[in-house]
Amino acid sequence: MSMIFFACVVRVRDGLPLSASTDFHFNQDFLECRKRLKALSSILAQYPSRGTAKGRDLSIHFLSSGDIACMAICSSNYSTIMAFCFLEELQWEFAASYDTTSISLASRPYAFLEFDNVIQKVKCHFNSVSLSQAKAKWAKVEEELKFWPPVQLRLEDAALPNGVTNGGHAGAHVEVVPTYRMQRVTPLGILSLVLNIMCGALNLIRGVHLAEYSFQEDHEGIGNVIAFLLPFLACVFQCYLYLFYSSARKVKTFVLLFSVCLCNIYLYGLRNLWQIAFHIGVASLASYQILTRQLMEKQPDCGV
Repeated sequence: MSMIFFACVVRVRDGLPLSASTDFHFNQDFLECRKRLKALSSILAQYPSRGTAKGRDLSIHFLSSGDIACMAICSSNYSTIMAFCFLEELQWEFAASYDTTSISLASRPYAFLEFDNVIQKVKCHFNSVSLSQAKAKWAKVEEELKFWPPVQLRLEDAALPNGVTNGGHAGAHVEVVPTYRMQRVTPLGILSLVLNIMCGALNLIRGVHLAEYSFQEDHEGIGNVIAFLLPFLACVFQCYLYLFYSSARKVKTFVLLFSVCLCNIYLYGLRNLWQIAFHIGVASLASYQILTRQLMEKQPDCGV
């Protein structure tokens, strides 16, 4: 039967399992394939971003990007394109749910076991969809596999570092990292960027001038210098968060907004209430724009 039997998410650098589907098969071939998958997960850093280990009845497919890799055990007659569509869907969901810091700090196996619910949902969906239903949406993955075919391994040698059998050209593969397309920049978003740049420039100029004076005469004014320069950095990062996708955007946004508010309150006396209100208002507008500008769609577009 053509289907996905098992899927997991592992950390690339050491193969630490982060989450996995909880269903389990007691077929001896499947158990042996699980052992191969575990051994392969510990050396994924040696391979290109995509790979397939083919066996007689079962195959292992893996897709790595950044800190994580998604792996799946499928029947050997299951479509390779559908398998990588499934893995990219899992990868997108995991990246949207967990930030790189928490992934890097994970110290125990299956630290994100609750993600199993998502794995089960996506796996069931892909197992029930037909090729004809998915045909219109897998063109991008099909094209990527044509230009950057997955490295081919033998399932029997999946645990060996020299198991690459793709014509000896594994080193020529290009790392394909999924990109995240954001919604269009709005006129209000452009206004917030301009105001943010202006506030950042004002903070930088005031901070530099105050630093020159403080280092020469008033060493007690260092706190004011920091209170000017921190909002400058916050403005820069707010512009970055608005323009580019980043994990844990909400947390970062609130931290930056809190920093701007705290520093401007600290500067009361060097700034009047209207100036403080202006800077906090611009930071609040930028935060609102960051939180309301979402991902436009899942990328690559392989959802079915």
